[in-house]
Amino acid sequence: MQHDVVIIGGGIVGLASAWQIQSAQPRLKIAVLEKEGGVARHQTGHNSGVIHSGIYYKPGSAKALNCVRGYRLLREFCDANGVPYEICGKLLVATDTREAEALPGLHERGEANGLTGIRHVPQGELTDYEPTVAGLEALWIPQTGIIDYTRVTQTLAERFVERGGTLHLGEKVTAITRREASLEIVTDRAAYPTRLVINCGGLQSDLIASLSGAALDVRIIPFRGEYYKLRDDRKHLVRNLIYPVPDPAFPFLGVHFTRGINGDVEAGPNAVFAFRREGYRKSDIALKELAGSLLWPGFRRVAGRYWRTGAGEFYRSYSKRAFTRALQRLIPTLRQDDLLPGGSGVRAQACSRDGKLVDDFLIQQDDRVINLLNAPSPAATSCLAIGETIARMAQGHL
Repeated sequence: MQHDVVIIGGGIVGLASAWQIQSAQPRLKIAVLEKEGGVARHQTGHNSGVIHSGIYYKPGSAKALNCVRGYRLLREFCDANGVPYEICGKLLVATDTREAEALPGLHERGEANGLTGIRHVPQGELTDYEPTVAGLEALWIPQTGIIDYTRVTQTLAERFVERGGTLHLGEKVTAITRREASLEIVTDRAAYPTRLVINCGGLQSDLIASLSGAALDVRIIPFRGEYYKLRDDRKHLVRNLIYPVPDPAFPFLGVHFTRGINGDVEAGPNAVFAFRREGYRKSDIALKELAGSLLWPGFRRVAGRYWRTGAGEFYRSYSKRAFTRALQRLIPTLRQDDLLPGGSGVRAQACSRDGKLVDDFLIQQDDRVINLLNAPSPAATSCLAIGETIARMAQGHL
């Protein structure tokens, strides 16, 4: 079958893009290809399940614009389709004077992004929000919520198929061939002629882009995030969400506490350079992928600049005591034996050739291919807004 659009990647952004293109142009023949046996098997299914409010992101950036709009679209979709979520709020805690000095700027940034009701919480009122937390002061962000993004993605897939889209699972893309007026996507099971390719391949997005002939100045570098879970009898330590003030020099939020929609409480994640793109365990190594990361000149510059931070992340990865100490900055009464092994995820972080960890969403396109090359957090919250953007691009192509 000749398709109008083939989307590579069955994560939340791929399915949200399929849904939005289908909504805008119902007559198009659209297919989604996913190499795993189900949707949401990688970044989508391994994140912390937070609906982000938009407080962190530079006003006017793609992250800020898509997060704020995506927040509303996500809630509307979930309300219409019976997907449960909870808006529980988040406490953003400063534990030293440097972090405290950053709070007014974050407050202003949140308001510039359209958030209302942000409240400065002085030290004496912290325990009104989280009874076990410690810090100098904090911000309360009421818009933050929790959700199961795997369920959101499954629902998007169901609605997409109900409206005539096709979803092909267990098919890994091996080649993309350009014809005179179309392209052909070849998988390990079939071939798909199409007018337009949309690459939402996440951890594999740069490799897929290269298959289409794209010349890239970025490389995906995988960072594993590892979690612990609080024992059932210690879940009372956390009411909702407790976050530290992020380090502005590093694009990760630091270890924090998250109550999930299922009632579990996760602690983490760290951010450890992974030796395999889908390396969810410490022992996962793919020599070719590891060499690809190490030989990328941009990553070598990043490693040279952040080696102390990286070494600290590796230390916490192998030392539960060190991981616990990092968490105790927020909850001093936390004990090492309160923590049980949890899951892990791998973040696809684009790194530019000149040595920068790309901080914003990044979409590149040519005449027949749209490549989503950087979609870290808050991409899950932003998925339907990103999908709108990609749908507009697709409309221009078609």
